[in-house]
Amino acid sequence: MKLSAWAKSQGVSYRTACEWFKNGALPVPARQLATGTILVDVSEVSIGKTVVYARVSSHDQKPQLDGQVARCVTFANARGFSVSETITEVGSGMNGHRKKLLRLLGDQTVERIVVEHRDRLMRFGAEYVEAALAARGGTLLVVEASELKDDLVQDMISVQTSFCARLYGRRSAKHRAEKAMAVMAAGGIAPVMRAE
Repeated sequence: MKLSAWAKSQGVSYRTACEWFKNGALPVPARQLATGTILVDVSEVSIGKTVVYARVSSHDQKPQLDGQVARCVTFANARGFSVSETITEVGSGMNGHRKKLLRLLGDQTVERIVVEHRDRLMRFGAEYVEAALAARGGTLLVVEASELKDDLVQDMISVQTSFCARLYGRRSAKHRAEKAMAVMAAGGIAPVMRAE
């Protein structure tokens, strides 16, 4: 298979795949012909579809997707699985409405899902997805078993900040209104009350 076709099937750009080939980092065996064409030797060892899923939380982290994909593809190929598809997504790990993930989980032809970290799939409930895959004969393959504590802590801080902003925002508005009323009363100005 040509390198361009392989790169497209893996969800990476042709330029990235060329760089991997030049640096010896291509996760599959490949050779260059005298004409300059790079051929990838892909062996179909496994039956069933293997899909790599990579996710980042925000658009400024988007450049990290290529690294995630490369590590997952290398991991899958080292275990004899040819990756059929690569899915990349930008979205919160706490959001259950990620369209690409839902489409992936609904695809009955998928036998293996490869993720770099369990929380790249979802922050909470990955064990339910794992159980559902196992029930239909599939598996969730995790490259790094350790969790990313920093990202989880950051998500929890964001949730807490959001809740606090709502709570303290109301309280702050009330205090500002009370201060404005006190200043007007001290200056001898009668507040104007509106009928609603």
